[in-house]
Amino acid sequence: MNYILFDSAVRTALLPFTYTKPVADIRIGILTIREKWEKYLGLTTTTITEEYLEEKYPMVELSENILINASFLPTELLVDTIKTLTKNQAIFKGEDVIAFYTNDTQDEVDFSTYQQIEYEEEVMQVKNTWDIFSLNEKAIRADFDLITEGRTSEPIPETVNYINKKAIFIEEGAKLTFATLNASSGPIYIGKNAEIMEGVVVRGALAMCESSVLKLGAKIYGATTLGPHCKVGGEVNNSVLMGYSSKGHDGFLGNSVLGEWCNIGADSNNSNLKNNYAEVKLWSYETGRFAKTGLQFCGLMMGDHSKCGINTMFNTGTVVGVSANIFGSGFPRNFIPSFSWGGAAGFTEYKTNKVFEVAEVVMKRRNMQFDEKEKAILANVFEQTKQYRNY
Repeated sequence: MNYILFDSAVRTALLPFTYTKPVADIRIGILTIREKWEKYLGLTTTTITEEYLEEKYPMVELSENILINASFLPTELLVDTIKTLTKNQAIFKGEDVIAFYTNDTQDEVDFSTYQQIEYEEEVMQVKNTWDIFSLNEKAIRADFDLITEGRTSEPIPETVNYINKKAIFIEEGAKLTFATLNASSGPIYIGKNAEIMEGVVVRGALAMCESSVLKLGAKIYGATTLGPHCKVGGEVNNSVLMGYSSKGHDGFLGNSVLGEWCNIGADSNNSNLKNNYAEVKLWSYETGRFAKTGLQFCGLMMGDHSKCGINTMFNTGTVVGVSANIFGSGFPRNFIPSFSWGGAAGFTEYKTNKVFEVAEVVMKRRNMQFDEKEKAILANVFEQTKQYRNY
């Protein structure tokens, strides 16, 4: 059987992260959503996504396919249920389709002709940007069990203080020195070649992916994920850095999500709680206005390739688009459109030729190429987001 992950209607609610990647490639917990499905299925998957992303994320369609809504996170029971699907069957959770059988002759699917199977068990779904950090503890726990089952951790070094050893897993090549790991409130996963420097204090749940780094004296707590090659210092609470992003110095990041290739300048901070303790509103790409989140704690949402200078201050519930560059004193606005250059004093448009120059240098430092596919994606996002840049 051929399995295809599709974006579904939640893609717009997951902007700015889905400007540059399919829903399936969002990281929550230890793994991306795609990596979770492929590990459970034992097979590779392809993607149905926006046309401008297809060259980087192609779809392979065969005569028999099962399409899976990428906003749902897999469980063993759900995967077993999906594997039983046959022609004209679909699995639903309420009004949302989780998965359905199709073939290569079907351009559109009429679910009224399908046998609709209601999935009664609990399942996690990422429907909003803030779900990425709100559901991160559950996702880390599930991924930790999935990844470590039947395996033995590398030994905890003698200089490391720890609590609840059975909930700590260290991969080959990881380095830890004079750190404190408290896994009593959640598991701690330290990936291959990751590093925890001296004086770091961690309270789980924590996911450190391959080659990520916690710098000297960092304080990490509240279900936090560091994607591959992320570097983090200072204080971080309940946040997800999807990959190749840095917050290398002192400053606070809380209840936040950073995409890939982001950088937070030294002594930068975000607020995650309003002074009046009111519900936080976030910019909605669906409605074009600020919308309620139902959360009291909600910080910064920053799209891929965005960066801020030293001493930047972000208000509670700030959304930064793709390839923005923020600097200067004062609090910038709560919604910073993609390809913006400036700060509280005002913004101008960040031209694509300058964006490409920076992206090429930044990616080269991680031995990755900013190629024509990447350029085409950012160029398309630049055009899509012009409507928001009314400076």
